[in-house]
Amino acid sequence: MVSSLVLEDLKGWHQDLLSFSDEQIANIERLLSDLEQHIEEFKVLLDKPIRNDQSRSKVSSGTIELEEQQYSLNAEFQDQTFQLADALDLDEVKAAQLLLAAQEEAEMLDRSALATAVIRFQEKRQFTLECIRLMLHLSLDQGRDERVRDAFSSLARRLMTMENNAARFSQRCLSELAHIERWLQNLAERSQRNRTLGQSTSVEFDEMVEFQQQSLTSQHESLAAISTQLVKATDAETGDFRRLLDHMSTLDRWNVVALHYVPILISFTSHFGTSEAYISLQEARALHTTITGNRETRPWGVPQLQAALVTWWLAEYNSWFLEPLATNELVGVDLEAEARGHSDAFIQALRDGAFHCTLSISSQIRPNDWYDPSRKGLTDFLLDEAPMLPSEATLITTYFRDLVLEQLQNFSEAFITNMPDTLRKFKVEEDDQRRRIFSTAQPNMQNILPEHDLHLERFLLIMSYAYDGYPDAAEHFWGDTEGNLYGFLQWASRRQSTPRASTFCEMFRAISGTNEWGTAAHRFLLEEVTNTPGRLRRSSCLSWSQIFGELDFFASKVRENPAAVLPASKFGATTKPIDIDEPESAMMLECYLRLTTHLCIQSEVIRLWITNHESFRIFDVLFMLCTGTVPKRIRACAYDTMRAMLTDKEADLSNNVWLMLDHWISGNFSPAASLTRTARMGNPPGRTDDVTFDMIASDFEEANAFVALLQALVNPALEHVGLHDALPFPEQLGSASRMPGIEPYVDLVLGSIGANRMGQLYEPLQIRILSYNVLNFAGTCLSTFNEDLLVLANKTSIAVDKTMTTTSLVTYVRLHPFGRVMEWMFNERVIATLFHIAHQDIAEVNTALPTSPLVLALLKSIEVMSLILDLQTTYLNIVRPLIKTQPGFKNQSVFNPALTSFEDSVASNLRIIVDLSLYCGSGHQDLVLFSLVLLEKLASSRKLNAPSRTLPGLGIMTNPLIDILERDSDLEPVSRSLTFAMDFDARELSYGSDAPGYKIKSRILEFLEHTLTAVSERPNLAHALLGFSARAGSLSIDDAGTFSREVSLFHAILRLAAAYPESIGGVYLSWTLSLKRKALEILHTLWSSPLTSRPILSEIRDSEFIYFECLSQTLIDTNIIWDSRPLGDPQFIFGDSAVALEHYLRQRCLFFEHASIELRFVAREGTPSQKKRLLPALLGTTTTDDGEQHPNLSVVDLLDFMNLELAEPREPPAIHFFEGVDFNISFGALFDDAIQFYDLKAVEELLALRHNELRKMDRLPEETQETALLKEAHSIIVFFKGENNYRQLEVARMAALVAWVDLVTLIVQSGLISRQNKSSIILQALQILAPKLEYFSNLVRPEAQIFAKAIGTLLAHLDKRLSSQTNGDIEPKQEELTTLEPESRSPTLEVGRAAEFVNDRLFHIFRIALRAIHVPNGDTLLRETLYEICYRYLTCLVNPMSTATHYQYAIQAVRSAGDTLVDTITDDAYAGEGNCRITALLLLNALTGLVIGENSTFMIDSLVRTNFIVVLVESIRDIPDELRQADPTDISLLFSYYKIKFALLLTISQTRAGASQVMNAGFFTSVRGSKLFLIDPDLGTDVDNLQALQRYHSLLLYALRIVTALVLSRGPHNTFTLGQARHFLDENRVVMVAMFKRQARIGSLLNGDVGEGVVGDVIAELVENYVLLISLTGFLEYEEERDTQLAIPRTKFS
Repeated sequence: MVSSLVLEDLKGWHQDLLSFSDEQIANIERLLSDLEQHIEEFKVLLDKPIRNDQSRSKVSSGTIELEEQQYSLNAEFQDQTFQLADALDLDEVKAAQLLLAAQEEAEMLDRSALATAVIRFQEKRQFTLECIRLMLHLSLDQGRDERVRDAFSSLARRLMTMENNAARFSQRCLSELAHIERWLQNLAERSQRNRTLGQSTSVEFDEMVEFQQQSLTSQHESLAAISTQLVKATDAETGDFRRLLDHMSTLDRWNVVALHYVPILISFTSHFGTSEAYISLQEARALHTTITGNRETRPWGVPQLQAALVTWWLAEYNSWFLEPLATNELVGVDLEAEARGHSDAFIQALRDGAFHCTLSISSQIRPNDWYDPSRKGLTDFLLDEAPMLPSEATLITTYFRDLVLEQLQNFSEAFITNMPDTLRKFKVEEDDQRRRIFSTAQPNMQNILPEHDLHLERFLLIMSYAYDGYPDAAEHFWGDTEGNLYGFLQWASRRQSTPRASTFCEMFRAISGTNEWGTAAHRFLLEEVTNTPGRLRRSSCLSWSQIFGELDFFASKVRENPAAVLPASKFGATTKPIDIDEPESAMMLECYLRLTTHLCIQSEVIRLWITNHESFRIFDVLFMLCTGTVPKRIRACAYDTMRAMLTDKEADLSNNVWLMLDHWISGNFSPAASLTRTARMGNPPGRTDDVTFDMIASDFEEANAFVALLQALVNPALEHVGLHDALPFPEQLGSASRMPGIEPYVDLVLGSIGANRMGQLYEPLQIRILSYNVLNFAGTCLSTFNEDLLVLANKTSIAVDKTMTTTSLVTYVRLHPFGRVMEWMFNERVIATLFHIAHQDIAEVNTALPTSPLVLALLKSIEVMSLILDLQTTYLNIVRPLIKTQPGFKNQSVFNPALTSFEDSVASNLRIIVDLSLYCGSGHQDLVLFSLVLLEKLASSRKLNAPSRTLPGLGIMTNPLIDILERDSDLEPVSRSLTFAMDFDARELSYGSDAPGYKIKSRILEFLEHTLTAVSERPNLAHALLGFSARAGSLSIDDAGTFSREVSLFHAILRLAAAYPESIGGVYLSWTLSLKRKALEILHTLWSSPLTSRPILSEIRDSEFIYFECLSQTLIDTNIIWDSRPLGDPQFIFGDSAVALEHYLRQRCLFFEHASIELRFVAREGTPSQKKRLLPALLGTTTTDDGEQHPNLSVVDLLDFMNLELAEPREPPAIHFFEGVDFNISFGALFDDAIQFYDLKAVEELLALRHNELRKMDRLPEETQETALLKEAHSIIVFFKGENNYRQLEVARMAALVAWVDLVTLIVQSGLISRQNKSSIILQALQILAPKLEYFSNLVRPEAQIFAKAIGTLLAHLDKRLSSQTNGDIEPKQEELTTLEPESRSPTLEVGRAAEFVNDRLFHIFRIALRAIHVPNGDTLLRETLYEICYRYLTCLVNPMSTATHYQYAIQAVRSAGDTLVDTITDDAYAGEGNCRITALLLLNALTGLVIGENSTFMIDSLVRTNFIVVLVESIRDIPDELRQADPTDISLLFSYYKIKFALLLTISQTRAGASQVMNAGFFTSVRGSKLFLIDPDLGTDVDNLQALQRYHSLLLYALRIVTALVLSRGPHNTFTLGQARHFLDENRVVMVAMFKRQARIGSLLNGDVGEGVVGDVIAELVENYVLLISLTGFLEYEEERDTQLAIPRTKFS
């Protein structure tokens, strides 16, 4: 049987099993179900069909059937198949299938199909084994829930149950181990043969050989772990153990393959050796004979490993002989005598290197990423010449290391429990040997001791490695103080020799790895015992008294010889080391200090106890041990102990240590000085700083430890964490002899050590560790500087100088190490070091552990660069100018003035762009995230994106960031790694927002979006990574590029946007919505940019993304759960629930915008098929490619988000302690929207400042007041967070609403829809919009303006036929009869119902608009739109011929609105701004006309009541002045206003009552005052163009119409009106005559004839009105009569 498991499934199950093992996911029902279905296939293990002639013939034939499909094979494919079959010893048909499956992935991996097939084959084997291993591990994990453990135990039993007498699973695993070893041997021989014969091989071939060797080694490791777990699960027999022992004799080298057998061997000894085993004593004895006898009869190729096996076996086997057996089942055998021989056999095995081998295993199996010289020195001392593992041992995985060390823990406990006599024998014999050696030692031989047994020391060190980092295992020591292990501690701690004290300290340190066990160790060391006389002056049991005594003893030797501490100058004689009693004494001191360091880190209780110790002043002793006469490693350990004492430090302790350190550095340290004596802030003259600093910097260990100590000192104290308003040292530090501050220490770290010393190191590990600590120091100095204090000091009412911990803000800025560190960051040597640290081999980075110095130093270098970029503006503009005013600044400056910003340094080291890009594809989550953050800042820098060079012959500039990536062809691999990271795996959802894949996806999207928007006008790095070709300064798409092949990063983002869910289990989650929104926003940015819009929209269009969006839209309501809360929850607005809704609204907005873009394209350039698909999809029916139709929500339905009632945050909390604090200074802009939000960080800082102020003023004397203040501060922060969330929701909803309105309007305007369908859609939209307009207008919300605008637009496009079809004058076409009345096809019935429905709907909108107009405190823009709606209804949409009912309804609605309506309209008509007064006049005119048509004087009376007619009439006289004062751009608007104003007066004048009011208002007087008719056109005007002239004549026409209307309305019998009109004509005779002449074409108008244009039409109408007015008034008769009367007297005199 061959496994049919799919690689992708195996990877997913493996990830789930790993996550469940780490307790990252809780729900494993799906996982268990999948594993149960495939458990039989896991039994196949690694079986594979081997090559055979039959399969080879099938492939050679050229035709083959794979998965029920026939394939024709070309020669190249056949040749590759045979190569693959030979390389894997695999059946040729299976090889062909594997090769075929690798074709597609080969392109993504950028490898050949053959290499890809090999990779997939080995990966499948590896993941199969790993899944089995994890299943077995979970079945044996006693810490798991019983139900889960039982489920995996059931899987394990099924896995181990074999049928048809097949070999047991454990046997097959052991056999497969041997098979893999043979495979590895064949690969090695093949490579060696090629090298020997001088045969050249391709790079890919060598890579594949190396890959297979690594993969097979990993498979061997997994199988070893599986075999170990099978033994623990009792699926093993003694025969398996014997076969394994036989196989071990065939191993001839001590390498990682041999190491893999160690846990199997130890587990076998534990399983079959103990008296609790499932075998009898006779069987155990037989195994004992085999194991011990094989050393003579069948020696192994690795004898030390065979000796180690004997010790492992005896430690368990001796349990049979601890108690007398009830019955001796072995006749003739003296068991007691045999038991006595076990000790001798054990000791002989130790002499053969058993403990050397075990110690070698336990020490080398741990990663040596961190340099631990003390432990390494002790280990090397005890290992002597033990065999060492090759470098490949570093490839051992964490789980296998845990497995080996777990077995060594079992061995240690078994040895202590079962062989106590042997342990005692070790101790007695070693003490005797040491005593004899010292008794015969010569004085001059004191430091050279002969070799002697150190078995107990090696065992203690083995235990230290086995238990270090495993606190659960350490519980066996501390959990039972009456147990064997605790008793062993007491026994081993007594009467210790120097080396034993050292190893015991290491073991003791290993088992006290938590706060609980550290405190238990502290209690153990507190046990006081009496001192015993002797040379070692050591108490009989290790205790604090013993440790302190030894440290004080050696410190006293330093005090006795102060002259040797430091030379007079750095050119003086070398120091003389202090005398040390024994050669191991220095090692013992190191271990004492290391133990003290470890315990101080673990427990605050220990730190406080040591600090307050009555007789032992630890810092005095430690500083004495740091003098030049003490070995460097001890000095380094002393620095580490001081650093440990500063864990979770308080400010007082930190300041005291700074003072002592500064005194010690200066050479003036006095051990008598107490920690409490802090009066001396300065130092006396005669400092020796340079000498001390040179001494520290000269050695790696000391320099590294000292930098770590300084980092602990500059780290903020607990009481200063948060606000960071305090200096990390005393303000007057060093002021007696230099400028106060810690600049010398910064110069030491960054200059002497960072820039100089690191360049002299050759060991990569030392460089990385020192780099990490130096950068950690620099990063702490930068990150703890609070630049916000500078802003708050200028904006807040709080006196920052008085409230902050430092005496003043100037002092804070001047003394904070931030300034000096930033100055060094602009130094060319430090810059070179920084970029050198950031440049690491990506292959080495990928294989390193996340906690290795390589990765951590790399992270720190990236973090420091990021901090520099963030803080450089503050430094260059504020801090540096202030520091430059200090005396002596020029002498101390290390700043490179050629650098204006850190980007200048980056421009000279552009390789950092390549490095960061490569790190983005590494397997370290933090490194990926940090790299993306820094890459985002650099890629969005305009300085770095400035064109770098001109291409020859083209004159086109290129982008330097893209150039550097393309230089070594790194661009495509980087883009490919980001593409892989964007692949969506549904399993990620189980881990939530903490999933590494989720975090990386989110960060990649943020990087791309920020870069695209920051540098949007030209090609940038984001474009290149997305798949565009950015050569020659423009964007294009390569035909063979990833974009064309649809495997680019852009396509991955497009797939993610489509596939990533918005909700899980019906719950909308903020983190899922956030990721989907980010993906959609990138698409939006790309399609909106002129650089990328065309190709991006084409690609999106080809993917039919819009149809997927239409189908995926869902309705939302108040019952939906948003991040565990419904909308109505009182806490909704204060947490992630509001964030989730905001993300959803943003997504909905992006959908509307995308739909609008697609609709415009289809309307403009779309094919007929696109036109038929898109609009129906938006309206509720999506058609797929196969023609199948799917219902979906219509765009009209998707206004559901406006039904959600967003509850505003609660009222601001009651403020007592923080009264008077102005939080408004924390306002800032949110996104690109015009909204203000609260900066919560600034709010917190304001609260902290006030807290400090109250504390300094002693306003918080009681703890209850402090508690009340903190509670009030919390309530303020919660309130502002809710306020921010609410405002963001409002902005998001407003944006979505605007986008929806634009889309609906576009649908109506697109021309893709019939008139009848258009009317139907408009009416649906109006039905939804009308109530929302009413609701939001009553609340005076900005949404009302959008709804009103939308209604106005829709009304403008509404088909007028529907309102007139009741008369039957227009018959609709048959194809236009739509679903408005689907139940009937009767045109007459349908038309009538449609018209009534339309009129009712429009009248409803009209009433809503009327009510909204006079809402108190309403918005002017809203009223302007409402006026338009009402005007449109009154003038366009009501058919007067149908019925008078609509008029009556409208008039009744106006009357119902009351006087307030007219008052509001008239106010806007008179004093409104812009279009508002125009629309108000239009509505007044329409209302007046409506009322007049119904023979009502309601509007006239209302206008009289408001005195509006008088105002209108009197405003006529101001027309000339207004025109002269108006801005030229406002002239058109002003004339529109005049036109409507005159139109309203004309309407009023058309009734008798209205005409009377106009006359009474002094119309003729106002016209006369305006002097419009006083211009003589024959004499010329100031108007120099036809348009202006037309406007002038229009004004004359407007006035003349009103005069005519007044005459007509007042009647021919109203002599007063007639007289006024005649006087008007007489008074303006000149203009009248001129108009007649123009009409008759006598004279010229403006440099030519009038023509037939607009001006001529106006003049013609003017003449007509003049003629009418002359006729009505009898002006000619009046003139003739008047002339006659004037002529009579002349006749008489003549």
